[in-house]
Amino acid sequence: MTEAAAPYKDDVVQARLDLYSKDGTIYGFPTHVGAFTTFYNTEALEGAGIDYTTIKTWDDFKEAGVKYNEETGKAFGVASTSVMFLEPLITAQLGGQFFDDAGNVQVNSPEVVETLSMMKDMQDAGAISTIPGGSPDSEEAYGAINDGDYAAIVYPAWYTSRFVDYMPDLAGKVAIAPAPVTDDAVVQTIGGGGTGAAVPAVSPNKDLAAEWLAFAKLSPEANVAVWEVLGFDPVNMAVWEDEEVTKNPENKFNKYFQTNLFDVLNEVKDGIGHFQSFSDPNWPTVDDTFRTVTLNEIYENGTSAQEALDQTQADLQNQLGQ
Repeated sequence: MTEAAAPYKDDVVQARLDLYSKDGTIYGFPTHVGAFTTFYNTEALEGAGIDYTTIKTWDDFKEAGVKYNEETGKAFGVASTSVMFLEPLITAQLGGQFFDDAGNVQVNSPEVVETLSMMKDMQDAGAISTIPGGSPDSEEAYGAINDGDYAAIVYPAWYTSRFVDYMPDLAGKVAIAPAPVTDDAVVQTIGGGGTGAAVPAVSPNKDLAAEWLAFAKLSPEANVAVWEVLGFDPVNMAVWEDEEVTKNPENKFNKYFQTNLFDVLNEVKDGIGHFQSFSDPNWPTVDDTFRTVTLNEIYENGTSAQEALDQTQADLQNQLGQ
């Protein structure tokens, strides 16, 4: 796949190619960046006297969330229990990983403990709350967010499509902004999700298939369609500079949101990192354990981050034979 990507590589977000690469060889292509952004219900925030443009760090996010909760009695941000997105984002910002360089699991490392402790502290203070369905990307959550029960959703940029498709009552009320960062963040954002595609090595037409897939996933033409049809953030950054596409007033996504997604992407483009743990072959096991056990222990049962992560570390070491 490396050769097929060559014509487009200079314009593609490197972190997304890194997600599907090993030892300098590319084995798959992404569909979108999935850069974490924040979706703010500005109508709700203004009613509580909160200016979302002043929220730059997670400390700012917590302060705004506490104030919003006290003013309205409603939830501000989300502590997900059935999906693990924010935890990798914050861990990456802190410079941590869920595996060490040798591939051994380290989910109770200082950075991961700090991340989950930070999240738990925000929950205890009222800045974030669990959500129906376990994550913002569930049928139950769409209704709650559409009804104004949550005011700030930090999620990958492809979540634009969920607002347009499932939350019509918020049209014109939602602003997109960069995700909050930790102090001295190593990266500003990472990609969440990706929907990668590959070509089987045994295919009798593997070279043609790889060439076609590179066009379908990486070319400017295809990436225009990724935005206009799907509402996803395209991996080819040449599209980000084409204002006929990005600022088209007739685009349904541009019509829906108060701010322009590509203004946000261009603001963070130099800070998009690759979270190496996503490429580890044991990531699915870690992810499954967090989604079914660890996050529920912390956010639903009130177990401390350190205790829950120590137990998860022991369980995973046993399960993975480490």
